[in-house]
Amino acid sequence: MQSPKIPIERLSVDETEHTTVYNASILENEIKGIHIQHVILSCDCELKDPSIDGSKSLYLFFKGEGTIIADGNNYDALAESIFLPNSLKQITITTKNDRLHYLKITSRLSPEDLLDLKEFPTAHTQQVYYKKFADCQSYTEPIKSPNTISRTILPNKFIPRIAMGTVETKGPDKVGEHKHPMLEQLFLGLSKNNCTVYADGAEQNLGEYDLLHIPLGSTHSVGVEEGETLYYVWMDFFLDKEGEEWLKTHIVDEDNKL
Repeated sequence: MQSPKIPIERLSVDETEHTTVYNASILENEIKGIHIQHVILSCDCELKDPSIDGSKSLYLFFKGEGTIIADGNNYDALAESIFLPNSLKQITITTKNDRLHYLKITSRLSPEDLLDLKEFPTAHTQQVYYKKFADCQSYTEPIKSPNTISRTILPNKFIPRIAMGTVETKGPDKVGEHKHPMLEQLFLGLSKNNCTVYADGAEQNLGEYDLLHIPLGSTHSVGVEEGETLYYVWMDFFLDKEGEEWLKTHIVDEDNKL
């Protein structure tokens, strides 16, 4: 039974349910200044997607495959990849023989965010950022077991006050109890994910292609049973840039440093 204390949306990925372009806002008004859309492009589809003034948008591809056309260059829109257009005014996303599912996450920039962007490395704000999750920098963290693979898929200082990564392990295992009142956090369950999120006495199953909001300031943890997989994207939305000090708990794996 769903707990109202842990908001969740179970994304529709029925291959026969949608045609052409499906676009739905999800977890609306959960995080101030953040707008999230679940987009599905059918086979043989083309979508031109312009940038939004005063905002930064990124794309998390989680099922299917297609192509991103950006400034004359092509990028593979594969499941488990991330794309940030940065200074480009428009990108085009196309599909051929497969349906493509992704989240478009748009952050409305505050006056302070606009000032912070000027201090970020030029490459972080002007050049396209594209990564397959498997190619991203790994890290460790005290609250996770040695069996866990964690990766940073979007470091901070690309979009003000935002960072993202993945966590992957096999059960039985867990992410230990912790809390971070300086940030809002979402989890997106990836392929074959089946784990349980606990927060201040409430619990919620997080399955494949579910999007869940960790209640702000809650003491929370994640568990996965024997024979099951834990594999999700975490998305951190910091209340202010000072809160990004939290990321120092992520210890870069020097043996796999990029």
